Amino acid sequence: MLFHDSPEHAAFRHELRQFLAAELPAGDWNMTNDRDHVAPQAAAFTEAFRKKLAQRGWLTMGWPREFGGAGASYMTQTVYMEEMSAAGAPGAYDQGVWLAGPALMMHGTKEQQDRWLPDMRVAGVHWCQLFSEPGAGSDLASLQTRAVRDGDEYVVNGQKIWTSGALDADWGIMLARTDAEAPKHRGISYFMLNMRAPGVTIRPLVNLMGSHHFTEVFLEDVRVPRDCLVGEENRGWYIATTTLDQERSSINRVVMTRSTLEALIRYVRETPALRRRAEVRHELAERHLEFEIGRWLCYRVAQMQGEGKVPNAEASVSKVFGTELQRQMGITGLRVLGLPGTIEPGSRYAPLHGRVERWALAAPSYTIAGGTSEVNRNIIATRGLGLPRA
Repeated sequence: MLFHDSPEHAAFRHELRQFLAAELPAGDWNMTNDRDHVAPQAAAFTEAFRKKLAQRGWLTMGWPREFGGAGASYMTQTVYMEEMSAAGAPGAYDQGVWLAGPALMMHGTKEQQDRWLPDMRVAGVHWCQLFSEPGAGSDLASLQTRAVRDGDEYVVNGQKIWTSGALDADWGIMLARTDAEAPKHRGISYFMLNMRAPGVTIRPLVNLMGSHHFTEVFLEDVRVPRDCLVGEENRGWYIATTTLDQERSSINRVVMTRSTLEALIRYVRETPALRRRAEVRHELAERHLEFEIGRWLCYRVAQMQGEGKVPNAEASVSKVFGTELQRQMGITGLRVLGLPGTIEPGSRYAPLHGRVERWALAAPSYTIAGGTSEVNRNIIATRGLGLPRA
């Protein structure tokens, strides 16, 4: 693997940086309100910004050309995600583009592709992922949401939890059990769910920061048309594993850590009392080294994908390392800033506008979302190292 950009990627990285410098406003425009959800002005800016990405073809650059994408390589997509995340730009990670779209392209019918993909390309709809349940998160195959066939429809009953962005979503990708008698991995089907359908109830889950990005979704006699079934009935688990590998391999979690680390380093440099403390410099140096390791783990996944390989265990390595680094970054921030680091945004006494406080509260959830560190370590052990199951 090359540990530097090719000329093509260097030129694209430069183009991205110029675009972001011109289009992103200065300041902490994307900070959440104190004890509230995303500020309305930030939400409006995000929508407009996503349209600009779509107009440039960047939103779906990794899609094959036959589906309206640019056919960009995995390495090019990784450069894109890295620069977008480093700048704090909104809209880079779109659940429709990154999760639902690939599932449709690989397993959907021509009619399904024509129905949903065009809106994804122009940032016309919002998507969410309806996988986890109160009793089926780490062991996702134990999910109990039922989809019972009734003519040309399925009647769905159950509950989903930890669904990101469901309040704003138009559609969701959903797993439901269609054969209660089959082994748990073989009785699951993959659906596209209209989030505005009768019987769908969305309830926000308020987190430690007082915001509600996560939600729980209740499904009561929701009727899902048969043409919303993706792939074969009872074969949805195998589509879902492709979706999860895509989710776990993203570089954005690592680069988000870098932007927070760099802000903290600048603060220490400007604060003589902190700059003189050797333990502070050493801890920041450790985080910097870990960031570089995490970055290249992500690039390794991209290279394997570009070679046509399936980086199952490697994606889990990247996910575990990246999210554990995010958690450790929150701990480091509080150690460096001390008690002032716990002050919420909105206070004039909050260092870095309360960024470290937000990070420290949010980071523990990153080791759970997209598959817990424990589950991913099991994947690494069994599929990566070939160790026997207990």
